[in-house]
Amino acid sequence: MTRSEEAALIGWSAVAEPADEAAGALVAALGAANALDWVRDGATDLAGAVSTLAGRCAREVAEAAVRGHERWERRLPSADDPHARRAALVGAHVVTRCDPRWPSALASLGAAEPFALYVRGDGDLDSAWKGGVALVGARASTAYGAHVAAEVASGVAAAGRAILSGGAYGIDAAAHRAAVAVGGVTIAVMAGGVDRLYPAGNDDLLRAVINCGAVVSEVPPGFAPHRSRFLTRNRLIAASAATVVVEAAFRSGALNTARHATDLLRPVGAVPGPATSPSSAGCHALIRDGAAVLVAGADHVLELVESAAQWAERDEDSSGGGSQDGGGSRGRSEGLDGAGSAALRLDFELPGDRAVFDVTSRRGLATEDIARRAGLAWKDAAASTARLEMRGLIERSGHVWKRSHVDVKSRKTS
Repeated sequence: MTRSEEAALIGWSAVAEPADEAAGALVAALGAANALDWVRDGATDLAGAVSTLAGRCAREVAEAAVRGHERWERRLPSADDPHARRAALVGAHVVTRCDPRWPSALASLGAAEPFALYVRGDGDLDSAWKGGVALVGARASTAYGAHVAAEVASGVAAAGRAILSGGAYGIDAAAHRAAVAVGGVTIAVMAGGVDRLYPAGNDDLLRAVINCGAVVSEVPPGFAPHRSRFLTRNRLIAASAATVVVEAAFRSGALNTARHATDLLRPVGAVPGPATSPSSAGCHALIRDGAAVLVAGADHVLELVESAAQWAERDEDSSGGGSQDGGGSRGRSEGLDGAGSAALRLDFELPGDRAVFDVTSRRGLATEDIARRAGLAWKDAAASTARLEMRGLIERSGHVWKRSHVDVKSRKTS
Protein backbone atom coordinates (compact mmCIF):
# COMPACT_ATOMS: atom_id res chain seq x y z
CA MET A 1 0.00 0.00 0.00
CA THR A 2 1.41 3.38 -0.98
CA ARG A 3 2.24 6.20 1.37
CA SER A 4 -0.69 8.20 -0.02
CA GLU A 5 -2.99 5.30 0.80
CA GLU A 6 -1.67 5.20 4.35
CA ALA A 7 -2.17 8.95 4.69
CA ALA A 8 -5.72 8.57 3.34
CA LEU A 9 -6.53 5.93 5.95
CA ILE A 10 -5.34 8.33 8.64
CA GLY A 11 -7.49 11.01 7.04
CA TRP A 12 -10.55 8.77 7.09
CA SER A 13 -10.04 8.18 10.83
CA ALA A 14 -10.86 11.88 11.28
CA VAL A 15 -13.47 12.29 8.54
CA ALA A 16 -15.75 9.37 9.51
CA GLU A 17 -17.11 8.56 12.94
CA PRO A 18 -16.06 5.18 14.38
CA ALA A 19 -18.06 2.21 13.02
CA ASP A 20 -19.31 4.20 10.00
CA GLU A 21 -20.02 1.20 7.79
CA ALA A 22 -20.89 3.31 4.74
CA ALA A 23 -17.40 4.84 4.86
CA GLY A 24 -15.86 1.42 5.41
CA ALA A 25 -17.67 -0.07 2.44
CA LEU A 26 -16.67 2.83 0.18
CA VAL A 27 -13.02 2.52 1.19
CA ALA A 28 -13.14 -1.24 0.62
CA ALA A 29 -14.54 -0.68 -2.88
CA LEU A 30 -12.38 2.24 -4.05
CA GLY A 31 -9.38 2.28 -1.77
CA ALA A 32 -8.83 4.91 0.93
CA ALA A 33 -7.20 7.54 -1.30
CA ASN A 34 -9.71 7.19 -4.14
CA ALA A 35 -12.62 7.23 -1.67
CA LEU A 36 -11.31 10.45 -0.14
CA ASP A 37 -10.91 11.96 -3.62
CA TRP A 38 -14.50 10.96 -4.36
CA VAL A 39 -15.71 12.93 -1.33
CA ARG A 40 -13.67 15.93 -2.49
CA ASP A 41 -15.05 15.69 -6.02
CA GLY A 42 -18.58 15.41 -4.67
CA ALA A 43 -18.14 18.66 -2.76
CA THR A 44 -18.27 20.54 -6.08
CA ASP A 45 -20.30 18.14 -8.25
CA LEU A 46 -22.07 15.40 -6.31
CA ALA A 47 -24.12 14.23 -9.30
CA GLY A 48 -20.98 13.83 -11.36
CA ALA A 49 -19.19 12.04 -8.54
CA VAL A 50 -22.11 9.63 -8.15
CA SER A 51 -21.93 8.74 -11.84
CA THR A 52 -18.29 7.69 -11.41
CA LEU A 53 -19.31 4.99 -8.93
CA ALA A 54 -21.04 2.94 -11.64
CA GLY A 55 -19.17 -0.30 -12.07
CA ARG A 56 -16.77 0.48 -9.21
CA CYS A 57 -18.93 -0.63 -6.31
CA ALA A 58 -22.23 -2.33 -5.54
CA ARG A 59 -25.39 -0.28 -5.80
CA GLU A 60 -26.09 -0.41 -2.07
CA VAL A 61 -22.56 0.86 -1.38
CA ALA A 62 -23.08 3.76 -3.80
CA GLU A 63 -26.44 4.64 -2.25
CA ALA A 64 -24.95 4.60 1.25
CA ALA A 65 -22.07 6.78 0.04
CA VAL A 66 -24.48 9.36 -1.36
CA ARG A 67 -26.29 9.48 1.98
CA GLY A 68 -23.01 9.75 3.86
CA HIS A 69 -21.37 12.35 1.65
CA GLU A 70 -22.67 15.38 3.50
CA ARG A 71 -21.42 14.24 6.89
CA TRP A 72 -17.98 13.37 5.48
CA GLU A 73 -17.73 16.62 3.55
CA ARG A 74 -18.21 18.60 6.77
CA ARG A 75 -15.06 17.06 8.20
CA LEU A 76 -13.07 16.93 4.96
CA PRO A 77 -10.61 19.68 6.04
CA SER A 78 -9.57 17.49 9.00
CA ALA A 79 -8.35 14.80 6.59
CA ASP A 80 -5.27 16.91 5.93
CA ASP A 81 -4.53 17.74 9.56
CA PRO A 82 -1.16 16.47 10.90
CA HIS A 83 -2.64 13.68 13.01
CA ALA A 84 0.50 11.53 12.98
CA ARG A 85 2.64 14.48 14.09
CA ARG A 86 0.21 15.34 16.86
CA ALA A 87 0.29 11.72 17.99
CA ALA A 88 4.10 11.82 18.09
CA LEU A 89 3.97 14.82 20.42
CA VAL A 90 2.46 12.60 23.12
CA GLY A 91 4.72 9.63 22.37
CA ALA A 92 2.19 7.80 20.20
CA HIS A 93 2.46 6.30 16.73
CA VAL A 94 -0.14 5.49 14.09
CA VAL A 95 -0.83 1.98 12.78
CA THR A 96 -3.02 1.65 9.69
CA ARG A 97 -4.52 -1.36 7.98
CA CYS A 98 -1.53 -1.50 5.63
CA ASP A 99 0.92 -1.82 8.52
CA PRO A 100 2.21 -5.33 9.41
CA ARG A 101 1.62 -4.44 13.06
CA TRP A 102 -2.14 -4.09 12.43
CA PRO A 103 -4.25 -6.45 14.61
CA SER A 104 -5.66 -8.88 12.04
CA ALA A 105 -8.51 -9.87 14.38
CA LEU A 106 -10.16 -6.51 13.65
CA ALA A 107 -10.85 -7.64 10.08
CA SER A 108 -13.79 -9.62 11.47
CA LEU A 109 -15.53 -6.26 12.00
CA GLY A 110 -16.00 -6.02 8.24
CA ALA A 111 -17.07 -2.56 7.11
CA ALA A 112 -16.87 -1.37 10.73
CA GLU A 113 -13.13 -2.10 10.92
CA PRO A 114 -11.16 1.00 11.99
CA PHE A 115 -9.07 2.84 9.41
CA ALA A 116 -6.18 3.51 11.80
CA LEU A 117 -5.16 3.08 15.42
CA TYR A 118 -3.30 5.65 17.48
CA VAL A 119 -1.04 3.78 19.89
CA ARG A 120 0.90 4.73 22.99
CA GLY A 121 3.09 1.78 23.91
CA ASP A 122 5.06 -0.95 22.18
CA GLY A 123 2.78 -3.92 22.78
CA ASP A 124 2.25 -6.44 19.97
CA LEU A 125 -1.29 -5.51 18.97
CA ASP A 126 -1.78 -8.40 16.56
CA SER A 127 -0.89 -11.03 19.16
CA ALA A 128 -2.81 -9.20 21.88
CA TRP A 129 -6.06 -9.15 19.92
CA LYS A 130 -5.64 -12.57 18.37
CA GLY A 131 -5.10 -14.41 21.64
CA GLY A 132 -6.15 -11.93 24.29
CA VAL A 133 -9.14 -11.89 26.63
CA ALA A 134 -11.44 -8.90 27.12
CA LEU A 135 -12.40 -8.39 30.76
CA VAL A 136 -15.24 -5.91 31.18
CA GLY A 137 -17.80 -5.01 33.78
CA ALA A 138 -19.33 -2.37 36.00
CA ARG A 139 -17.70 0.98 36.58
CA ALA A 140 -19.22 1.07 40.07
CA SER A 141 -17.99 -2.41 40.94
CA THR A 142 -18.34 -4.11 44.29
CA ALA A 143 -15.38 -5.39 46.29
CA TYR A 144 -16.39 -8.89 45.17
CA GLY A 145 -16.36 -7.93 41.49
CA ALA A 146 -13.01 -6.14 41.70
CA HIS A 147 -11.50 -9.13 43.52
CA VAL A 148 -12.72 -11.65 40.94
CA ALA A 149 -11.61 -9.41 38.06
CA ALA A 150 -8.12 -9.16 39.54
CA GLU A 151 -7.90 -12.90 40.14
CA VAL A 152 -9.02 -13.73 36.61
CA ALA A 153 -6.83 -11.09 34.97
CA SER A 154 -3.68 -12.09 36.85
CA GLY A 155 -4.20 -15.77 36.00
CA VAL A 156 -4.88 -15.12 32.33
CA ALA A 157 -1.99 -12.64 32.01
CA ALA A 158 0.40 -15.00 33.79
CA ALA A 159 -0.57 -17.66 31.24
CA GLY A 160 0.74 -15.40 28.48
CA ARG A 161 -2.51 -13.94 27.17
CA ALA A 162 -3.14 -10.22 26.94
CA ILE A 163 -5.90 -8.52 28.91
CA LEU A 164 -8.00 -6.03 26.94
CA SER A 165 -10.39 -3.57 28.55
CA GLY A 166 -11.55 0.04 28.41
CA GLY A 167 -9.42 1.76 31.04
CA ALA A 168 -12.47 2.86 33.06
CA TYR A 169 -12.97 2.73 36.82
CA GLY A 170 -14.15 -0.46 38.49
CA ILE A 171 -13.74 -3.79 36.72
CA ASP A 172 -11.66 -2.33 33.86
CA ALA A 173 -9.16 -0.81 36.26
CA ALA A 174 -8.97 -3.95 38.41
CA ALA A 175 -8.23 -6.06 35.31
CA HIS A 176 -5.54 -3.71 33.96
CA ARG A 177 -3.94 -3.33 37.39
CA ALA A 178 -3.73 -7.08 37.98
CA ALA A 179 -2.17 -7.69 34.55
CA VAL A 180 0.43 -5.00 35.22
CA ALA A 181 1.20 -6.51 38.65
CA VAL A 182 2.16 -9.90 37.17
CA GLY A 183 4.16 -8.36 34.33
CA GLY A 184 1.60 -9.32 31.73
CA VAL A 185 0.45 -7.54 28.58
CA THR A 186 -2.63 -5.36 28.78
CA ILE A 187 -4.34 -3.11 26.24
CA ALA A 188 -6.64 -0.20 27.12
CA VAL A 189 -8.94 0.92 24.31
CA MET A 190 -9.93 4.57 24.62
CA ALA A 191 -13.10 6.28 23.37
CA GLY A 192 -11.24 9.55 22.75
CA GLY A 193 -7.78 10.56 21.57
CA VAL A 194 -4.72 9.05 23.25
CA ASP A 195 -3.46 12.53 24.11
CA ARG A 196 -6.01 12.54 26.90
CA LEU A 197 -5.80 9.54 29.22
CA TYR A 198 -9.38 9.08 30.35
CA PRO A 199 -10.63 8.98 33.03
CA ALA A 200 -8.13 11.36 34.60
CA GLY A 201 -8.32 9.47 37.89
CA ASN A 202 -6.73 6.46 36.19
CA ASP A 203 -3.83 8.46 34.73
CA ASP A 204 -1.12 6.62 36.70
CA LEU A 205 -2.66 3.25 35.89
CA LEU A 206 -2.96 4.02 32.18
CA ARG A 207 0.69 5.13 32.08
CA ALA A 208 1.59 1.76 33.59
CA VAL A 209 -0.54 0.10 30.88
CA ILE A 210 1.48 1.98 28.25
CA ASN A 211 4.65 0.46 29.71
CA CYS A 212 3.17 -3.05 29.77
CA GLY A 213 1.25 -3.03 26.52
CA ALA A 214 -0.54 -0.10 24.94
CA VAL A 215 -3.24 2.53 25.17
CA VAL A 216 -5.08 2.58 21.85
CA SER A 217 -7.73 4.68 20.10
CA GLU A 218 -9.25 4.71 16.62
CA VAL A 219 -9.79 8.49 16.69
CA PRO A 220 -6.98 11.04 16.34
CA PRO A 221 -5.52 13.09 19.20
CA GLY A 222 -7.81 15.93 20.19
CA PHE A 223 -11.02 13.96 19.65
CA ALA A 224 -13.18 13.96 22.77
CA PRO A 225 -14.47 10.78 24.43
CA HIS A 226 -18.15 11.36 23.62
CA ARG A 227 -20.51 8.85 25.15
CA SER A 228 -21.52 7.48 21.76
CA ARG A 229 -17.86 6.69 21.10
CA PHE A 230 -17.76 4.49 24.18
CA LEU A 231 -20.37 2.26 22.57
CA THR A 232 -18.59 2.06 19.22
CA ARG A 233 -15.29 1.51 21.05
CA ASN A 234 -16.75 -1.61 22.62
CA ARG A 235 -16.72 -3.49 19.31
CA LEU A 236 -12.91 -3.24 19.24
CA ILE A 237 -12.61 -4.78 22.69
CA ALA A 238 -15.07 -7.52 21.70
CA ALA A 239 -12.89 -8.52 18.72
CA SER A 240 -10.43 -10.19 21.09
CA ALA A 241 -10.31 -13.99 21.35
CA ALA A 242 -12.93 -14.11 24.13
CA THR A 243 -14.94 -11.68 26.27
CA VAL A 244 -15.65 -12.17 29.96
CA VAL A 245 -18.18 -10.04 31.84
CA VAL A 246 -17.17 -9.99 35.49
CA GLU A 247 -19.89 -7.85 37.03
CA ALA A 248 -22.69 -6.00 35.25
CA ALA A 249 -26.14 -4.69 36.04
CA PHE A 250 -29.03 -5.07 33.59
CA ARG A 251 -28.07 -1.85 31.78
CA SER A 252 -24.30 -2.03 31.90
CA GLY A 253 -22.16 -1.09 28.91
CA ALA A 254 -20.38 -4.39 29.43
CA LEU A 255 -23.47 -6.11 28.03
CA ASN A 256 -23.04 -4.03 24.87
CA THR A 257 -19.51 -5.44 24.56
CA ALA A 258 -20.84 -8.96 25.10
CA ARG A 259 -23.42 -8.46 22.34
CA HIS A 260 -20.68 -7.31 19.96
CA ALA A 261 -18.65 -10.41 20.83
CA THR A 262 -21.65 -12.64 20.13
CA ASP A 263 -22.18 -10.94 16.76
CA LEU A 264 -18.52 -11.64 15.96
CA LEU A 265 -18.93 -15.31 16.96
CA ARG A 266 -16.46 -14.87 19.82
CA PRO A 267 -17.00 -16.89 23.01
CA VAL A 268 -18.49 -15.01 25.95
CA GLY A 269 -18.13 -15.87 29.61
CA ALA A 270 -19.86 -14.35 32.64
CA VAL A 271 -18.99 -14.48 36.31
CA PRO A 272 -21.96 -15.16 38.61
CA GLY A 273 -22.51 -13.09 41.71
CA PRO A 274 -24.87 -13.27 44.68
CA ALA A 275 -28.38 -14.13 43.50
CA THR A 276 -29.78 -10.97 45.06
CA SER A 277 -27.08 -8.59 43.81
CA PRO A 278 -28.26 -6.02 41.22
CA SER A 279 -24.60 -5.59 40.26
CA SER A 280 -24.57 -9.12 38.85
CA ALA A 281 -28.04 -9.15 37.30
CA GLY A 282 -26.64 -8.63 33.79
CA CYS A 283 -24.23 -11.54 34.18
CA HIS A 284 -27.02 -13.78 35.42
CA ALA A 285 -29.18 -12.81 32.44
CA LEU A 286 -26.37 -13.69 30.01
CA ILE A 287 -25.94 -17.10 31.61
CA ARG A 288 -29.67 -17.77 31.91
CA ASP A 289 -30.28 -16.88 28.26
CA GLY A 290 -27.42 -19.03 27.05
CA ALA A 291 -25.51 -16.03 25.73
CA ALA A 292 -22.52 -16.70 28.00
CA VAL A 293 -20.77 -19.59 29.69
CA LEU A 294 -20.47 -19.48 33.47
CA VAL A 295 -16.85 -18.88 34.49
CA ALA A 296 -15.57 -18.71 38.05
CA GLY A 297 -11.83 -18.25 37.64
CA ALA A 298 -8.86 -17.94 35.33
CA ASP A 299 -8.82 -21.67 34.56
CA HIS A 300 -12.36 -21.49 33.22
CA VAL A 301 -11.49 -18.46 31.09
CA LEU A 302 -8.39 -20.12 29.66
CA GLU A 303 -10.43 -23.21 28.88
CA LEU A 304 -13.01 -21.04 27.13
CA VAL A 305 -10.54 -19.22 24.89
CA GLU A 306 -8.41 -22.28 24.16
CA SER A 307 -11.45 -24.30 23.16
CA ALA A 308 -12.50 -21.49 20.84
CA ALA A 309 -9.04 -21.47 19.26
CA GLN A 310 -9.19 -25.23 18.70
CA TRP A 311 -12.57 -24.92 17.01
CA ALA A 312 -11.25 -22.11 14.81
CA GLU A 313 -8.31 -24.25 13.73
CA ARG A 314 -10.62 -27.17 13.03
CA ASP A 315 -12.86 -24.94 10.88
CA GLU A 316 -9.83 -23.72 8.93
CA ASP A 317 -8.65 -27.28 8.33
CA SER A 318 -12.04 -28.44 7.12
CA SER A 319 -12.52 -25.44 4.81
CA GLY A 320 -9.09 -25.59 3.22
CA GLY A 321 -7.79 -22.57 5.13
CA GLY A 322 -8.40 -19.22 6.56
CA SER A 323 -11.50 -17.58 5.10
CA GLN A 324 -12.39 -14.60 7.21
CA ASP A 325 -15.78 -13.61 8.39
CA GLY A 326 -16.46 -10.37 6.54
CA GLY A 327 -19.94 -9.91 7.92
CA GLY A 328 -18.79 -7.50 10.58
CA SER A 329 -20.52 -6.48 13.72
CA ARG A 330 -24.03 -5.25 13.39
CA GLY A 331 -24.63 -4.76 17.09
CA ARG A 332 -26.29 -1.46 17.65
CA SER A 333 -27.96 -2.17 20.98
CA GLU A 334 -27.92 0.67 23.39
CA GLY A 335 -26.54 0.36 26.88
CA LEU A 336 -24.39 2.17 29.43
CA ASP A 337 -20.80 2.76 28.50
CA GLY A 338 -17.69 2.87 30.62
CA ALA A 339 -18.12 6.53 31.39
CA GLY A 340 -20.84 5.71 33.88
CA SER A 341 -22.59 9.02 33.30
CA ALA A 342 -26.18 9.38 34.39
CA ALA A 343 -27.05 10.62 30.90
CA LEU A 344 -26.40 7.12 29.62
CA ARG A 345 -29.45 5.90 31.46
CA LEU A 346 -31.48 7.50 28.71
CA ASP A 347 -32.64 5.40 25.80
CA PHE A 348 -32.37 6.72 22.27
CA GLU A 349 -34.45 5.71 19.29
CA LEU A 350 -31.58 6.16 16.83
CA PRO A 351 -27.76 6.30 17.15
CA GLY A 352 -27.85 9.80 15.66
CA ASP A 353 -30.04 11.01 18.54
CA ARG A 354 -27.49 9.78 21.05
CA ALA A 355 -24.66 11.46 19.12
CA VAL A 356 -26.54 14.78 19.02
CA PHE A 357 -27.32 14.59 22.73
CA ASP A 358 -23.64 13.83 23.44
CA VAL A 359 -22.31 16.92 21.67
CA THR A 360 -24.83 19.39 23.09
CA SER A 361 -24.34 21.23 26.37
CA ARG A 362 -25.63 24.28 28.23
CA ARG A 363 -23.38 26.51 26.09
CA GLY A 364 -25.49 26.11 22.97
CA LEU A 365 -24.65 25.02 19.42
CA ALA A 366 -26.13 25.81 16.02
CA THR A 367 -27.48 22.88 14.01
CA GLU A 368 -24.55 23.22 11.59
CA ASP A 369 -22.04 22.79 14.42
CA ILE A 370 -24.01 19.91 15.92
CA ALA A 371 -23.97 18.12 12.56
CA ARG A 372 -20.21 18.52 12.20
CA ARG A 373 -19.37 17.44 15.75
CA ALA A 374 -21.74 14.46 15.67
CA GLY A 375 -20.63 13.38 12.21
CA LEU A 376 -24.12 13.69 10.71
CA ALA A 377 -25.71 15.23 7.66
CA TRP A 378 -27.50 18.52 8.39
CA LYS A 379 -30.97 17.06 7.79
CA ASP A 380 -30.24 14.11 10.11
CA ALA A 381 -28.94 16.43 12.81
CA ALA A 382 -32.03 18.62 12.41
CA ALA A 383 -34.31 15.60 12.71
CA SER A 384 -32.49 14.43 15.84
CA THR A 385 -32.71 17.84 17.50
CA ALA A 386 -36.44 17.89 16.81
CA ARG A 387 -36.91 14.46 18.39
CA LEU A 388 -34.80 15.38 21.42
CA GLU A 389 -36.70 18.67 21.81
CA MET A 390 -40.01 16.79 21.84
CA ARG A 391 -38.65 14.63 24.65
CA GLY A 392 -37.53 17.68 26.61
CA LEU A 393 -33.85 16.75 26.49
CA ILE A 394 -32.67 19.80 24.55
CA GLU A 395 -34.22 23.18 23.91
CA ARG A 396 -33.92 25.94 21.33
CA SER A 397 -32.52 29.27 22.46
CA GLY A 398 -32.53 31.70 19.54
CA HIS A 399 -30.50 30.07 16.79
CA VAL A 400 -28.76 27.51 19.02
CA TRP A 401 -29.64 24.30 20.84
CA LYS A 402 -28.90 23.73 24.53
CA ARG A 403 -29.28 20.89 26.97
CA SER A 404 -32.47 21.16 29.00
CA HIS A 405 -32.46 21.31 32.78
CA VAL A 406 -33.56 17.72 33.38
CA ASP A 407 -32.66 15.29 36.10
CA VAL A 408 -31.49 12.45 33.90
CA LYS A 409 -30.59 10.33 36.91
CA SER A 410 -34.19 9.88 37.85
CA ARG A 411 -35.84 10.33 34.48
CA LYS A 412 -36.90 7.28 32.50
CA THR A 413 -37.44 7.80 28.78
CA SER A 414 -38.33 5.45 25.97
